[in-house]
Amino acid sequence: MKVVVKNGPALTIDNGGSVQTALSSLGALDPQVLAAKVNGQVVDLSKPLAGDATIEPLRFDSMEGREVYRHSSTHIMAQAVKELFPSAQLTIGPALEDGFYYDFAFDRPFTPEDLVKIEERVAEIIGRNLTITKREFSKPEAIDFFRSRGEQYKVELIEGFPDGEPITAYSQGDFVDLCRGPHLPTTGHVGAFKLLTTAGAYWRGDERNPMLQRIYGTSFPTKGELDAHLARLEEIKRRDHRKVGKELDLISIQDEIGPGLVLWHPKGAAIRLLIENFWREQHIKDGYELVYSPHVARLDLWKTSGHVDYYRENMFAAMKLEGSDYQLKPMNCPYHIMIYKSRLRSYRDLPVRYGELGTVYRYERTGVLHGLLRVRGFTQDDAHLFCRPDQIESEVSRVLDFTFFMLRTFGFAEFEVFLSTRPKESVGGDEHWSLATSALEAALKGRNIAFQLDAGGGAFYGPKIDIKIKDALGRSWQCSTVQVDFNNPERFELGYIGEDGKAHQPIMIHRALLGSIERFFGILIEHYGGAFPTWLAPVQAVVMSITDNQREYAAKVAADMKASGFRADADLRNEKIGLKIREAEKAKIPFMFVVGDREVQSGSVSVRGRSGANLGSMTVAGALDLLRREADRGAQQLSPTS
Repeated sequence: MKVVVKNGPALTIDNGGSVQTALSSLGALDPQVLAAKVNGQVVDLSKPLAGDATIEPLRFDSMEGREVYRHSSTHIMAQAVKELFPSAQLTIGPALEDGFYYDFAFDRPFTPEDLVKIEERVAEIIGRNLTITKREFSKPEAIDFFRSRGEQYKVELIEGFPDGEPITAYSQGDFVDLCRGPHLPTTGHVGAFKLLTTAGAYWRGDERNPMLQRIYGTSFPTKGELDAHLARLEEIKRRDHRKVGKELDLISIQDEIGPGLVLWHPKGAAIRLLIENFWREQHIKDGYELVYSPHVARLDLWKTSGHVDYYRENMFAAMKLEGSDYQLKPMNCPYHIMIYKSRLRSYRDLPVRYGELGTVYRYERTGVLHGLLRVRGFTQDDAHLFCRPDQIESEVSRVLDFTFFMLRTFGFAEFEVFLSTRPKESVGGDEHWSLATSALEAALKGRNIAFQLDAGGGAFYGPKIDIKIKDALGRSWQCSTVQVDFNNPERFELGYIGEDGKAHQPIMIHRALLGSIERFFGILIEHYGGAFPTWLAPVQAVVMSITDNQREYAAKVAADMKASGFRADADLRNEKIGLKIREAEKAKIPFMFVVGDREVQSGSVSVRGRSGANLGSMTVAGALDLLRREADRGAQQLSPTS
């Protein structure tokens, strides 16, 4: 059979030779090769070849290589746990983008002291350089094998597998785990390893099931790479929006109010107002009509929209009012549909663009709530467009331009774009799907926007474009989405009178630029580490007197700044100037204007930046000009630092 290394040499070998043997013969095997793609499928290096093959070696610098590396690291950690705590039962342990975790059924949480012991045992197992071997069982054999080892959770998983299909497991020494693979050749291939934290997790994510003990970890080929990653994790902790939000007095979530429900404090509310005012101003400029909708509606509306059938578990319980069931809204779409439907439409009226910052309520389970990033009540940056089929491409193009303008204004410069196509479970005819998908693709290509295809990742009602932003730490966040919908116009019997005088059905486009205000604010906090650009800072400047002698002058300078439209405070306390400066820097106020006797006499201020930079002395008029320049949204840095 013929074997070819991707973009490399080829040779003819006998059937049955392994991938590793073929790569070695082709001179394409080195210690950094972890696994391989054979005809597009990721496999172990030990896999026998059964026919002509194109082989792509996988190293840690590839996504697939990292996944194999982290997956094998998970098994090594699980082996260490089993050796130290034999009564712990194995459940599942997937690789993650930057690490891995494993869930164990154990009678108590793992302690920090346990993690130290587990790490030490992991180092021993890596040092043993155990060969990792794939094993196959029939379903009855697999059930008997894992039952004999007391692994009841594995037995439950196996019982749910289809009958007649082979079941695979991987062994390393005496340790055996149910797994599809692929894996590294040996445990010795893992270099630097670190356990990070523990948490509780329900079996299969269901709160009705037993609580398991989860251990998170990560691994890298070298200690240097691991150290760099750990430093990044420390920076992520430092920027955590929950920590920074509390330190800067921006937001809080309190048990007395309820989990997942956000209180916006004055400074956080000031930033929110800036975001929302900018949002409304730009939407009006871009041809949107702003609307408002109630927080509740009759349950029948949500039956018509399909939410009761498809989304019920994420909706709060209905409430009974005057004999009718009412529902807190989980989405804004049905209201916008009803506004559209409130009068007869002509083809000349289209497109219709409705925008709303609409607060919605979703019943998220307590275990998945996370600060501002996952809440139960939030304000959706929402808009719905109603257009003719021939307008889809042009409307999507406008939305894409609008999206990138908004995101760049808030300081994001790197994006990942995905075009998601028809899933297996979907509604609508092939003609609609083909038309909409082609229009989305044409809009992306017409704007020269690089994108990845997410085959089958569309919504059940239509294809979509998703845009992820990258923050200052290189993390990706899903915020913006553009979704084409044929389902709701049909459900609600929407129409317009066409040029031919006949009734036609419009296409509906769901569109969010920022996502939710709460989540976007959480991302902004972490992106800037709380050091917001001047135009977004809740306090843009503070004027400080050195002694009581300058109180009157400092108060007047602050008043002049406020009168010029800036958010300025005066710190007139009888405290040392060093303390005042440190507190202002800690509060991440962009500018400090210090005034002493010399500044009073010359009508000037001494200017400091929040990073500690001394910007020298300037007149009050010069300070106002500085604030104007820095508060210009168009002059924001695209690579923020705090």
